[in-house]
Amino acid sequence: MRPLNEITAILDVFKAQDPAPQSELEFHNAYTLLVAIVLSAQSTDKGVNKATKPLFALADTPQAILDIGLEKLKDHIKTIGLYNNKAKNIIALSEILVNRYNGEVPHDRAALEALPGVGRKTANVLLNVWWHEPTVAVDTHVLRLAQRLELSNGKTPLEVEADLNKLPDEYKLYVNHWLVLFGRYICKAQNPDCLHCPVKSFCRFRPQD
Repeated sequence: MRPLNEITAILDVFKAQDPAPQSELEFHNAYTLLVAIVLSAQSTDKGVNKATKPLFALADTPQAILDIGLEKLKDHIKTIGLYNNKAKNIIALSEILVNRYNGEVPHDRAALEALPGVGRKTANVLLNVWWHEPTVAVDTHVLRLAQRLELSNGKTPLEVEADLNKLPDEYKLYVNHWLVLFGRYICKAQNPDCLHCPVKSFCRFRPQD
């Protein structure tokens, strides 16, 4: 793992390119963001947005989702991987939000993580994107790139999160977005575009010929 000043130097490169990156998921309230995040597990944001655009036009609150029902929800999200299980979780969490929280998404980590289909990563994304909290969500992109760029010695998402939480809040606010976008468009798991990498001077990785 690099010293903190080297880690922030790498992140400063991303910051100079995009000072305040945003999630590529489309949403317009805390609930639609929560649903989009749940749907995005093992799926692309582009695929999620394609499915949720007509869904959210029809139903964008927990009660509205319950009103359309499980089968109609499945029909809207059937292009998304694991849609059957995700649909069941969305119905179940919507029932909890209606019955316990008056239809509102709670601004509380423990309450969020208790919802069906919502784990630590999903809660961190929601707290960060909707409430602008300096929470660090570690997905496959962040895990892979934190290791490749030596931002963490962690082998698990929790270990990487603990290392990245040592960063000042100004970096924690955006580190997930910077690394996700970097991993999505430049440092791809297959065929990384090292020629156009903005931080290649920091990276020990060399592509195979």
